[in-house]
Amino acid sequence: MMGPGIAQIFAAHGHPVQVHDTAGERLATVEERVRANLERLAEYDLADADGIPETLGRISVTQNLEEACAGAGVVVEAITEDLKLKQDLFAELDRLCPPETILCSNTSVMSITEIGSRAKRRERILGTHYYQPPFLVPLVEVVQTQYTAPECMDKIYAMLCAVGKVPVRVLKDVPGFIANRMQHALWREAFALIDEGVCDPETIDIAVKNSFGLRLPVLGPVMAADMVGLDLTLAIHDYVLKHLNASPTPSSTLREHVAKGEFGFKTGRGFLKWDEESIRAAREQLTTYLLETLSRRRAQGNTADHKSEGKQS
Repeated sequence: MMGPGIAQIFAAHGHPVQVHDTAGERLATVEERVRANLERLAEYDLADADGIPETLGRISVTQNLEEACAGAGVVVEAITEDLKLKQDLFAELDRLCPPETILCSNTSVMSITEIGSRAKRRERILGTHYYQPPFLVPLVEVVQTQYTAPECMDKIYAMLCAVGKVPVRVLKDVPGFIANRMQHALWREAFALIDEGVCDPETIDIAVKNSFGLRLPVLGPVMAADMVGLDLTLAIHDYVLKHLNASPTPSSTLREHVAKGEFGFKTGRGFLKWDEESIRAAREQLTTYLLETLSRRRAQGNTADHKSEGKQS
């Protein structure tokens, strides 16, 4: 899901990229997928249509990990979320890559420290968590461990800025990092409201998309609290926090759906019902929204909210 999109980001900004996968059939789709992404970006003047062949020419594919690592300045791991597989891979990357190569994991929730625990050069290992689709969502969480060298963090941060991403520094290696911790806290409360019969699943999404969700692109939670007033925020929290869900275990309704084999898009049923047309429409709506948002930001000369490096520390 993530590899070709991440490769595209760097190839589009002049970097030669090797894409490695053990499965040849997946590698065979890389060029087609990247081309389709670039053509869609070009429709919104977010990519140069004439430059697509040149970008594709910078991407090569290989099933040989040693070949992929040879001479690499940066490696981004984007394999399945399996801790042992990631540990095995990073031990191998540590062995195969030149000493100066920086090794990054795209895990969305796992401890970077644990992932790199079997490597000898742990100072060059860090997290770079991209959001799906990575070529459209600006944020990249750059995660340091207690072993990560500051110069590696600085180099990756600067490199991501140079290719148009919005990196943020995660100063402690905590599970879920920043954005996913907040996202899954919201999901936990949403699913708890369904468990408790407060509302049905459709109502959850209607409520979010037509209230605070509408404001989120310009009004994050910290700014919103300041706007409301911290005195009022404190008064609200004193009353409501004890009523919010704080369960350390997943939603019972979520477990029931999974037990029934109802996985969402994959199976045509999850919390909601899906068919091919509604799935296609949902994906298209998301992609179009992201493209229009990025196009509007570019026209306004404001790609995103960047935080100055002076305040990052």
